[in-house]
Amino acid sequence: MQIAKMWRYPVKSMLGEEVAEAGFAASGVDGDRRFALIDDVTGLVATAKHPRLWRDLLKFSAAAGGGGARITSPSGWTLDAGDPAVDGLLSTALGRSVRMSAERPEAATVERPAPEDVLAQGVEAEVAAATLEIGQGSPGSTFVDYAPVHLITTATVGEVGTEHVRYRPNLLIETPPGTRPHVENDWVGGEVRLGGEVVLRIVLPTPRCAVPTLEHGGLPRDPHAVRALLAGNRVDVPGFGVLPCAGCYAEVVRGGLVRVGDAVVVTNP
Repeated sequence: MQIAKMWRYPVKSMLGEEVAEAGFAASGVDGDRRFALIDDVTGLVATAKHPRLWRDLLKFSAAAGGGGARITSPSGWTLDAGDPAVDGLLSTALGRSVRMSAERPEAATVERPAPEDVLAQGVEAEVAAATLEIGQGSPGSTFVDYAPVHLITTATVGEVGTEHVRYRPNLLIETPPGTRPHVENDWVGGEVRLGGEVVLRIVLPTPRCAVPTLEHGGLPRDPHAVRALLAGNRVDVPGFGVLPCAGCYAEVVRGGLVRVGDAVVVTNP
């Protein structure tokens, strides 16, 4: 196996950037989920997991650089995440008062409707949403959902038949022909070596929200991206219940530099 693609997402729920190499540390991929928007009214972290409120975040893109991030809007403006004008421009575009944050607040939370409810009622519907604390499996202050690194295999993406970017992984792992879809389920508790330096420990299957079904930049909606998981890969995720999953979360045991094309070796538990 080898690393086929590598991504980071400097601003939570915005489109990310594909990279050829990146540093990995205990907090995750260098520059990943470094920033997020905070709703000024609720204090919650803005995420497209709640598509009625925040799906338009996926029309924006962000690229890391100089210890910060550069945001590009669908209307054409490009500004640093720390620019004083950003909060006002994003508040206007999203229709809610927001502020950019460079550090995850203590016990930061998001709202997450069940994806089956969003699929059944539509992205505009006011569906019930659970309030969940993010970053519980991460030692850093970034805005990751749970653990610092997210992996998915070509076997899993190929079985679903959609674009891997919908699942917003850090690593797309190219698997040999004939590899069983959702093989990531078997990796939980094991270790993954990336190249000759970096070692990850797989901690959980990755539960899927409504985000993969939404428009991503120029990609149209694709309800099948989660319906296929509801039908074919519901997994008992410790602490979270039985959920549709694709890919897996990992913590960094030993950091270092990772490059696209690096060999991937899995040691199952």
